[in-house]
Amino acid sequence: MKLALHWKIIIGMVLGVGFGFIMNSVVGGKDIVTDWIAPFGTIFINLLKMIAVPLILASLIKGISDLKDISKIKSMGLRTISIYIGTTLVAIIIGLSIVNIVKPGEGMPTETIEKIKTTYQGNADVMIGKAKATQDAGPLQALVDIFPSNVFKAFVEASMLQVIFFALFVGICLLLIPEKKAKPLVDFFDSLNEVVMKMVDLIMLFAPYAVFALMANVIIAFDDTTILIKLLGYAFCVLGGLILMIGFYMLLIKFVAKKSPSWFLNKLSPAQLLAFSTSSSAATLPVTMERVEEHLGVDKEVSGFVLPVGATVNMDGTSLYQGIAAVFIMQVIWPEGLTFTNQLVIVGTALLASIGSAAVPSAGMVMLVIVLEAIGFPAELLPIGLALIFAVDRPLDMCRTVVNVTGDATVSMLVAKSLGKLHDPKPKEWDDHYDKVK
Repeated sequence: MKLALHWKIIIGMVLGVGFGFIMNSVVGGKDIVTDWIAPFGTIFINLLKMIAVPLILASLIKGISDLKDISKIKSMGLRTISIYIGTTLVAIIIGLSIVNIVKPGEGMPTETIEKIKTTYQGNADVMIGKAKATQDAGPLQALVDIFPSNVFKAFVEASMLQVIFFALFVGICLLLIPEKKAKPLVDFFDSLNEVVMKMVDLIMLFAPYAVFALMANVIIAFDDTTILIKLLGYAFCVLGGLILMIGFYMLLIKFVAKKSPSWFLNKLSPAQLLAFSTSSSAATLPVTMERVEEHLGVDKEVSGFVLPVGATVNMDGTSLYQGIAAVFIMQVIWPEGLTFTNQLVIVGTALLASIGSAAVPSAGMVMLVIVLEAIGFPAELLPIGLALIFAVDRPLDMCRTVVNVTGDATVSMLVAKSLGKLHDPKPKEWDDHYDKVK
């Protein structure tokens, strides 16, 4: 019997974790993983990033041109953004509720705080510097950044919102010219979409081995397990919140999309496992689009718009984490700041920060600085606050990326259901046409 892809990936993850622990206890083991194993994970991520831009271009331009009606674009856009804002608010509220009930930051020993500060001060300073650069850009810079001055530069830098804007612009213009004139370009992007989707199938053959490399590399990065143990309360709060958020998505899938939650998770699981391994919803985007279109049955014009936008602006897992992290830090070193007003500010700022957060590893940590500064957190305590949560940020980043990707897929199902754009899944395999060309 052929083993399903998600089981192959899970086996790769388990073996990678075990191999990482073994190499941690072997002299020179870390160097072996870093020099000879980790590069294969990097190659895999690079391959996924390589096809992300052409996939967004092809699927979105073809999808928009197939709508045949500009008013449908407005309807789809409004529904998408509204649902994204709604799920993000739910995520933040869940996070704040958990951290206020459990209070994981109360009673942490002073010597532990000092040790954490000494160990992670440098990392915290780097994140504060990145946050300052974001804040100095101006209030409307995020809007300006949507519009590319050079579309080829946007492609090279994989500026997702700029690529989406260009694809939407081209798709709309194809609707505004005679169908005979538009057909050659529409056919080109339709063909390009098929080619890139086949690339996803081929790249995914390498996924179990790449996940092995990625997980082994993650494990060797954990140096001080005593600090990790001290932060378990905080980590479990974040994990509990993320699990509740996935439960909320499953309710939406069952009662709004009218689909089985277990079926949904089974079909999406390869994308979720890759999100966990890479900590990047942008790198996972091609796989997410392939799973949502071919295995969940969402029409191309919906997935091509909803998923790329979601990978850029919908960060439910990150928003939930920011709410918990901000309150946890205040519980430890600034308890006088724990007012109801400040927590309302956290809700608003975390919502805005999730929209501006890049779809890359540790972007949530950068945006957390902005959330803390919005509530007047003392500047001299900021490096200590970030250092407090740095030890467990990478594993939690992996988990919240799973929620980000699951949220994007859920919203694409809801939007497709509301527009009558759900069809029977038609999965494709890499070798569907192989017999004819071998």
